[in-house]
This record gives sequence, structure tokens and C-alpha cells, in this order.
Amino acid sequence: MSTPRHTDETGDNAFGISIFAGVLLAMIGAFHILQGLSAVLKDDIYIKGADYTYAINLTTWGWITMLLGAIAVLVGIGILKGQVWAASAGIGFAVLSALGQFAFLPYYPIWSMILIAMDILIIWALAKQISQA
Repeated sequence: MSTPRHTDETGDNAFGISIFAGVLLAMIGAFHILQGLSAVLKDDIYIKGADYTYAINLTTWGWITMLLGAIAVLVGIGILKGQVWAASAGIGFAVLSALGQFAFLPYYPIWSMILIAMDILIIWALAKQISQA
């Protein structure tokens, strides 16, 4: 027996995409928590590779990243539970995550680019889910 959310093919696609986005957002949030924790506990682990026009305080950045990561995990869980507000909030947090990773590019460029790509996938999946709703 199917629930009203799964009545047609479009509903199944939207449901699958929302699960993908929710899991990916919760996973990105966990990555941010771990990345921020390492910046707070031992900020000399991150070595600046190139000179950029901006510099960030790694301890402050770590606390902000941990806070945003915890909120992203909660929003990802909200998406998995089917909360209406969570899709829009997920897009907002994915945008904030991508901007934060852009600021972190001088310290770990490959990792930052991977997380930016994952943020783009989250934005795409949630935008597709919203458009199919």
C-alpha cells in the first residue's frame, strides 16, 4: 500500500531526490562539525598554502563552521522527515556552506572544492524537489 506521497512516478522521483538531499546535507553538516572541531582544537593543523587577499581566524571560523554544521544536520533530518520548511532551509545552508568553503580554499583547496561540489548537488536536488511538489 502506497502513501499519498508515492502515488505517481513524479512523487516517487521527488521522494527519492528528497532522501538524497537530506542524507547529503546531514553528511555535509557532519563534515563541517569535524572540520570546525579540528580548527578549534588544533588550528595549526591547517597550513595556508598561497597568499590570498583575505585571511581568516581559524578558531573563529571553526566555531562558526561547527554551529552551521549542527544546524545543517538538523535540517537534513527535517528533510528526511518530510518537513516543508526544511527544503528551503537546506538550500540556504548549502549556499552558506559553499561560501564558507570558498573562504577556506587557501587552507585545503581540494577538500573545499569537493564540499562545494556536494553543496551544488544539494541545491540541485532540493530545487528539483521543490519544483516537483
